[in-house]
Amino acid sequence: MTLPLILTLMAAAAAPAPLHFDLSDGSALRRQSYRAGGHGMEPGGAADDYLFSVALPPGNYRVTVRLGDPARAGDTTVKAEARRLMLRNVSTRPGQFVERSFIVNIRTPALAPPPETAPGGTQVTLSPGDRAEYTWDDKLTLEFLGQPRVAGVAIAPADVPTLYLAGDSTVTDQFAEPAASWGQMLPALLDDGVAVANHAKSGATMKSFSTDLRMAKLFSDMKAGDWLFIQFGHNDQKRQWPQTYVDPQVTYPAWLRVYIAEARRRGAHPVLVTSPERRNFDADGRIQDTLGAYADAMRQVARADHVPLIDLHADSRALYEALGPAVAPTAFNDGGRDRTHHNNYGAWLLASAVAQRIRTVLPALAPHVAAPASDPRHPPSAAQVSIVPSLIHSDQRPAGS
Repeated sequence: MTLPLILTLMAAAAAPAPLHFDLSDGSALRRQSYRAGGHGMEPGGAADDYLFSVALPPGNYRVTVRLGDPARAGDTTVKAEARRLMLRNVSTRPGQFVERSFIVNIRTPALAPPPETAPGGTQVTLSPGDRAEYTWDDKLTLEFLGQPRVAGVAIAPADVPTLYLAGDSTVTDQFAEPAASWGQMLPALLDDGVAVANHAKSGATMKSFSTDLRMAKLFSDMKAGDWLFIQFGHNDQKRQWPQTYVDPQVTYPAWLRVYIAEARRRGAHPVLVTSPERRNFDADGRIQDTLGAYADAMRQVARADHVPLIDLHADSRALYEALGPAVAPTAFNDGGRDRTHHNNYGAWLLASAVAQRIRTVLPALAPHVAAPASDPRHPPSAAQVSIVPSLIHSDQRPAGS
């Protein structure tokens, strides 16, 4: 027996067997409530739409769903954790079955305790809202929506690169409808060869991301070959927040370089993402500048430090102006009254812009982009995007502005 074959057999023997679950209509599992440490249905589900959880340790998992039904057509949308879009509108005819796979990253707030004389903490600072989410817990949660026809689910650990997201409310996994952010749409635009770990937080700044130990948590899991997308600006620019304000000329570039250096120290690839602009039109139908100084500062750091740049600030302006003052509000939260945060449609458009930039500026990551080519100057309509809403709704706007 050759050495390569021996190593292959050893690796196969060490790999844990996938967990299999029957979620077909009428299965006993569809009537089983989740209990801590086990698996089952979460409260709040309906006859069709439902949430299913499995207790698992932190890490990346490949989820393979077998979709279809012997007698009924289906149109299945799958989200994970806090409404991360994984699959959108997978249609099946009666008697047709298809398999789809995607990667879900799960985590807890725990950190390794620092040495007795060292500063630090043992877990990420969580708000009551954070604790209500299906994010910072000890389980993997899947949400099946639309007309879901789920014959079965298999879950197994996945050894894949991780794309970490550090940012604010325009990036984070928004827990409740109708708010949404581009970070939680991104998984649906990538293949199952990369995980998305969205650590962004509504209201976050570069400084608070550090003091809340979200930076420590993110970097504690990062390994060589991973990616770190960095997008801050909306809250960092607020002079009325004196503890976290950073000026665009000196402090903002300095903080960006901290994130870049920490990623590079671990062998990971930092990527800078300029902040999407707010939706403020002038009399000529052009987007007014509120974040340009920070976008320019980030572009300068990208050039000087040879860091790839995803210019979402430019793409968002092109996108809103292409939609125009009358239609652009339909891409935003709270019926368009919110000019900063997006709904599912707007979040999808921004995520599509990010995916397209990945194709052009990140050749190593580009093969993992599964979405069709897009152009923010020619956005699809809301009807063309059509993302099924989740079960959880809230009238509260995301923190920050």
